[in-house]
Amino acid sequence: MRALTRRGKSAAVRLYRGYNRRRARKAPPASIQQVKFLLLHANGMGGTIRTVFNLAGHLADRHDVEIVSVLREAEEPFFPIDPRVRFRYLDDRLAPSADPMRALLSKLPSRLVPKEESAYHRFNLWTDLKLARFIRSMDTGVLIGTRPGLVLAVAQLALPSVITIGQEHVALATQPEPVQKLIKWRYRRLDALVALTKADLQDYRDALPKKPKKLLRIPNAVPAMSGEVAKLDAKVAVAVGRLTRIKGFHRLITAWQQVAEAHPDWTLRIIGAGPQQEALAAQITEAGLDGKVELPGPTSDVGAELERASMFVLSSRHEGFPMTILEAMAKGLAIVSFNSPHGPKEMLTNEVDGLLVKPRTNANLAAAILRVIEDEPLRRQLAAGGLETVRGYDIATIGARWDSLLEALLARRTPAAAPNPLRPRTPSAPPAPR
Repeated sequence: MRALTRRGKSAAVRLYRGYNRRRARKAPPASIQQVKFLLLHANGMGGTIRTVFNLAGHLADRHDVEIVSVLREAEEPFFPIDPRVRFRYLDDRLAPSADPMRALLSKLPSRLVPKEESAYHRFNLWTDLKLARFIRSMDTGVLIGTRPGLVLAVAQLALPSVITIGQEHVALATQPEPVQKLIKWRYRRLDALVALTKADLQDYRDALPKKPKKLLRIPNAVPAMSGEVAKLDAKVAVAVGRLTRIKGFHRLITAWQQVAEAHPDWTLRIIGAGPQQEALAAQITEAGLDGKVELPGPTSDVGAELERASMFVLSSRHEGFPMTILEAMAKGLAIVSFNSPHGPKEMLTNEVDGLLVKPRTNANLAAAILRVIEDEPLRRQLAAGGLETVRGYDIATIGARWDSLLEALLARRTPAAAPNPLRPRTPSAPPAPR
């Protein structure tokens, strides 16, 4: 029986691949004119969304860019976006529907996204259907997935005529083992896999038995922010992020107890929203830190919050590539961060543009914060170092690397015309200015 099942699956795979090849033969030529990003919820809050919006705005200079959001659970995007970028929502959960098929499939669990994917609970059989239809509808252009569940679907379903890219925002080492197994099997089908850090790039090189056509690192670019550089005279430290356990804000609040005892005139502001909000508020009250630690909620103007502070603190258990560090650097803040290997360790140089602290050590975190508070020359030295470091992450620099990647992927798909031996070669025209 098992042998029959295996033969049946093998036959189905051959039929599927043959159908893909036939569709690819009829597809338009490979193109990078249309670029589409797949996001889980484009109207939500989070570093991945903000960085995708930033990159999409850059690419809109030369490409027709669309952000395709699996879900719509808010009326408008939380973050500002270039008006040239278009939006599409596959499952608009704000719109009422009398479709009995949608009602039925929305109650059934996803079969397309692995159960161990952190956002699995957001998917269902209806989103599977909408996502599969969208991916299969593309016969040319570029499709970029931005989280493992979506990248795995792209690798599995996209036609060979579509240029596919995985942009990973979370370190491979933090993914559950079943997800890692699928990554090792499917990611080889991608045209390119982009990691954000050198450490993660090396992890993919070591883990993938067969590599995508291009495996490379391109960090995120710092987005434009309102306001000016911080003056560093405010007695305020700020932390930014979704209020989840992984961000370690409970550790930061514990560390701040020691800070508040020595410097009761300093305030910690934790910007964000999330499932840990009530627990963190209770912890603040129990620790006697009301008025000294604030939870003002989320903001779409991160720059304004950073400008009113003098120090930025990152207390996460682990990070992929924390955009908040770049934003704090760009605003000229002194930075204190746990020394997470896949993000802060690469982004910061200890004692130059930030202070790196042994992870999950509340006392060491408190000591580093106190050092920055009590040593103003150090505070200004770290801030100046950050402003210098962040120059390498501007959108022009990072965007140019994406431009080069897209051109290289197109060149791989476009066979070079054979030169005519009877006619001399003529020099190519210079590229048009942007």
